[in-house]
Amino acid sequence: MISRKTLRNLVARYLIVGAVLAAAPAASFAGVFISVGFAPPALPVYVQPICPGDGYLWTPGYWAYGPGGYYWVPGVWVQPPSYGLLWTPPYWGYAGGVYGFHAGYWGPHVGFYGGVNYGFGYIGTGFVGGRWEGGHFAYNTAVMHVGPGFHNTYVENVHITNVGVHTSFNGGPGGIQARPSGAELAAEHENHIAATHEQESHIQAAQSNRANFASANGGHPSMAALQRPGSTQGAVAARGAAPAANRGGAPAARGGAAGGGFNRAAAPAASRPASRPVEQSRPAAESRPAQQSHAAAPASHPAPAAHSAPASHPAPASHSGGGKPRGHGR
Repeated sequence: MISRKTLRNLVARYLIVGAVLAAAPAASFAGVFISVGFAPPALPVYVQPICPGDGYLWTPGYWAYGPGGYYWVPGVWVQPPSYGLLWTPPYWGYAGGVYGFHAGYWGPHVGFYGGVNYGFGYIGTGFVGGRWEGGHFAYNTAVMHVGPGFHNTYVENVHITNVGVHTSFNGGPGGIQARPSGAELAAEHENHIAATHEQESHIQAAQSNRANFASANGGHPSMAALQRPGSTQGAVAARGAAPAANRGGAPAARGGAAGGGFNRAAAPAASRPASRPVEQSRPAAESRPAQQSHAAAPASHPAPAAHSAPASHPAPASHSGGGKPRGHGR
């Protein structure tokens, strides 16, 4: 049973954060329905699993937040809800003294995701991992690992300006000081589709696994990336993670054992052979929690599910095949 003193402290925290959010500019929290009083951990380094089939798109891993603190949602290959759509990853943004979660979404162009270098084509602005053309999705094998059986591929080496930056949030002390470009702002006003049911289930599964929480893995999840949602076969561990058996998690392949690309947000693609994996950013010192707090979403946004899944957006107009989207950052 919660003591009266503990209950009073919790109520006081919520009131303080609510006041901070009320004082913060409304535009700073557009789309935010979760806020926390301390920063998420740095991005872990992990190996990208091989693409399971033509038409799958990569969605990078990220830190989400639940009652038990920050937890890692593994990067995973998923099928987009429609031809021509691209994924804008979620991100944490600092404003008004708290860190707000901006949900990811599907749309015809990639919008602003905080300048966070997630790797695998998500280099902080836009997406350079592939493009829609001729009725199919073509993969840039300089930053994506799709295996030898794929024919819809090309090689385009990528210049990365934020090499070695592993910060997982935008703004605030130690955060990435990036602002949305005109193209990114325009993309945010397009019709969007929220995360698919498959992605929602993936988030729920991540939250239900205690080994994914930063408090349990120290910022090095033993299942950092999966090949498909709902399956741990071919899962890969973050660099520096303890074996999954020691954490009570599902078995996970180590390093490049899964054949995946390194999500090396820390290294330019030009320095790697096209057939090699892509690697994610090595974590910097993890921000340790001081306190946590939640705030209600702005009235203009739907209420979230308990697992911090993206809010629903209106479905976009149908996308017919053929053209290459004018996604910015290419």
